Amino acid sequence: MYRGAAVNLTLVTPEKAIKLAANDFFRHQLSKDGQLTLLKEMLAGCGAGTCQVIVTTPMEMLKIQLQDAGRIAAQKKILATQAQLSPQGGAQPPAEAPAVARPTATQLARDLLQSRGLAGLYKGLGATLLRDVPFSIVYFPLFANLNQLGQPAPGEKSPFYVSFLAGCVAGSAAAVAVNPCDVVKTRLQSLQRGVNEDTYSGFLDCARKILRHEGPSAFLKGAYCRALVIAPLFGIAQVVYFLGIGETLLGLLQHPQP
Repeated sequence: MYRGAAVNLTLVTPEKAIKLAANDFFRHQLSKDGQLTLLKEMLAGCGAGTCQVIVTTPMEMLKIQLQDAGRIAAQKKILATQAQLSPQGGAQPPAEAPAVARPTATQLARDLLQSRGLAGLYKGLGATLLRDVPFSIVYFPLFANLNQLGQPAPGEKSPFYVSFLAGCVAGSAAAVAVNPCDVVKTRLQSLQRGVNEDTYSGFLDCARKILRHEGPSAFLKGAYCRALVIAPLFGIAQVVYFLGIGETLLGLLQHPQP
């Protein structure tokens, strides 16, 4: 249940730091005339989503391989058991199925770098962009407007619980909106195929085969679980960020001490 957690723990902090700081940076640059329209908020989110894939793509790549290892190992055990049955229906003497070594994140990263170079860690970059850029375009304007509703007065910060609820609602809505792209991205980044599983040449090929073989509902697989994960994740991240750490650091950069 927690396979791949170490990769998340290691890389989710820089990923969220880049995402939130980049959004603030682009919002600041786009609001120099004193106004920030919805279009500019969406452009700022687009910039944040584009920046974060530097960390997101290798993180997702390694996490998917670790989480997929158990499924592949289980299939190999079943095939080994079935191979022991004779064609006449009798059974061979029971034999132990060969143990399948489960790789670590370090081993996977090393193997990918040796066999495919840096491009191996960034397989599925295009699909990740197609997921994370629309996510940020939906999430950040929605969060900003929901969070603004809880401000006691213009110019004042919203209470922390308002930021938490705004992050939860905006995160879950954006997660469900881009879930089809997440399904395609996960299929593309899975290096090992199970029995009778399709291979894909690219994003459009993958989406076409999913639609043909599994129907439109396949694009919403995991949407409920993803919303349950993303909601508290972004709620907590926004509360911590809105405690003022980011603003303090940006203020020090803009007004360095003599």
